[in-house]
Amino acid sequence: MAGFRTHITVSSALGIAYGGIAVQPVGYTTEAGILAAGVTAVGGMLPDLDSDSGIPVREMFGLMAAVVPLMLVPRLLHAGVSREGILATLLFGYLFIRYFVANLFKQLTVHRGMYHSIPAMLIAGLCAYLAYPDRGVRILLGLGVMVGFLSHLVLDEIYSVDWRGLKPKLKSSAGSAVKFGSSSIPATATCYLILGGLVYLAYLDFQKKGGDLGW
Repeated sequence: MAGFRTHITVSSALGIAYGGIAVQPVGYTTEAGILAAGVTAVGGMLPDLDSDSGIPVREMFGLMAAVVPLMLVPRLLHAGVSREGILATLLFGYLFIRYFVANLFKQLTVHRGMYHSIPAMLIAGLCAYLAYPDRGVRILLGLGVMVGFLSHLVLDEIYSVDWRGLKPKLKSSAGSAVKFGSSSIPATATCYLILGGLVYLAYLDFQKKGGDLGW
């Protein structure tokens, strides 16, 4: 499979291209383009959260613990939450993701399980979409996360082929990244239940009037 450095290099390059296209010719602001480039780069590293490799996983959960609560700040401001309430949310959000979610994720996942799949990619994109309040930018960010996530899956499949010799050979890991289900029925069912729940939340959110979300 592709190494962590390869994944971050490719997803970062895709992020730069994606953010640039978002600004010109699509017409997003420069700030939105930079943010889109960043989430695309991060998206390319997300599938490795189920890895047992140690340092990359700790770094990724540390980054998520800092970024995810920050993405909720615009929603908190729109909801009228006090400054102290926002600071408390940032603090406890960091601790919750950095330690509780990270440990729980480690216990429940296996490398190249359902977290390396197309449904997981859609879940990651929907999480980014729901976390950000601005309708136009949230679509940009959600797609960016999925672009980065998909690049990881595709690279893993490319690296699962032994290209040496006259006839390429498939390694045992072939087909374990770009997939829609796994051999574990409970894991597959849980993944699709989460995906269905997020799709429903996104639908409800989309049906709200623009004034309710500050669009």
